[in-house]
Amino acid sequence: MKFKFNLLSLIILITFSNCQNDNHNSDLPHDSSFYIDYRSLKGLPDGIAVIELDPEAPNFGHISSQLELGIGVLPHHLYYNQSANKLFTTALGGSYLYQIKTEKDKNGQPKLVNATPIDTGENTVGENLFFTNDGRYFMTFMGGAGGPRDGSIGVFNANNNQLIKTIKAPIQTNPNQFIMYPHGISVNEEKGIMMVTSTIHPDLTTGMGNTCTLLDLNTYELKETYLVADSQTDMSSPVEVLLLRGKFPQYALATTMLGGDIWIAPYNAATKKYDAFSKIFDGSTQGLGWALEMYIDDNSRLYVSFADPGKVLVFDISNLPQLKLLKTLTADKGAHHMVFFKTKKGKEVVAVQNNLLDIPNLNSGTISVIEIETGKTLGTVDLRTKYGILPESIEGTNGPSSYMHH
Repeated sequence: MKFKFNLLSLIILITFSNCQNDNHNSDLPHDSSFYIDYRSLKGLPDGIAVIELDPEAPNFGHISSQLELGIGVLPHHLYYNQSANKLFTTALGGSYLYQIKTEKDKNGQPKLVNATPIDTGENTVGENLFFTNDGRYFMTFMGGAGGPRDGSIGVFNANNNQLIKTIKAPIQTNPNQFIMYPHGISVNEEKGIMMVTSTIHPDLTTGMGNTCTLLDLNTYELKETYLVADSQTDMSSPVEVLLLRGKFPQYALATTMLGGDIWIAPYNAATKKYDAFSKIFDGSTQGLGWALEMYIDDNSRLYVSFADPGKVLVFDISNLPQLKLLKTLTADKGAHHMVFFKTKKGKEVVAVQNNLLDIPNLNSGTISVIEIETGKTLGTVDLRTKYGILPESIEGTNGPSSYMHH
């Protein structure tokens, strides 16, 4: 399994990167140190931290650097830009989007310096980012301008972080093609398309979604809104979407948060859209719920986190639409984001961040480090007990720590 580049590949990556979401991490000093977004459980400011996650390291679980963002900011997702030389975090509160400045100390250890808020206009509740090769990035805003059935996509200039355009398509205007509560986003630049999910109102009660919407990447026009649920009344809450691209079979994959399932749609070259979504994996048949994140390695293996009861399932996607389950890894309740790396002894591991929005029974507040080959948990960091914080997301300190995510 190849989750990492060597140093030469990193240099090539930074110079000629194709897409932030299709990169490996690098074999550099301290590449078992990771950035985490966190929320305070003590009424203190939320922020970002650097933590060591190699169970074989003497300082396993130690936080070496912290950057406070503010009380109630709730940083949510960490992202690198497409050339992996800028770090960002989205946020559910505060300014919703920040660029993070980092440095290396005299030992080459990553250090957090400051955060610069980015103006998101009227757009609220920042969720996912996607950087494209043409100098843009796209951001989903689950709250939109704040209405009960709102939601928007911000288009930004990647060079100066200026908001270029806000894409809005209210369900009230067209119930057949709309953007509402967007969370997940994925882009296929070669095909000139992007897709966003319709998940849930930010207060988790006002409304829920059960669709994904396909847009033209350049005109921003909506092409189709797809049902990703058993019925129109099944509020499945699609949370993440992944448009497979490059060498992978040309399908769209989506996870449903409240459905607990994985859905698939084939790309149709004639219509230049996807055909209808169908359920490819039913979590309830396996005692699983709250399907969340998807990651793919370069050996056509798909890793999907299920927050309830806290599992990561590994599938073979080389023969889609057949999805073959290879193994099940046990994390903790709230299993969510992942990073991939090698321990000092060369073991291939996945670190799983176990917390979803501090929702009861889905908020273990731990990070599980699991050996992929054996499924053995090599170490667990209990951030709730040790630091009084809950991890919200996780990312590498030497660049993206997965091959393909969104």
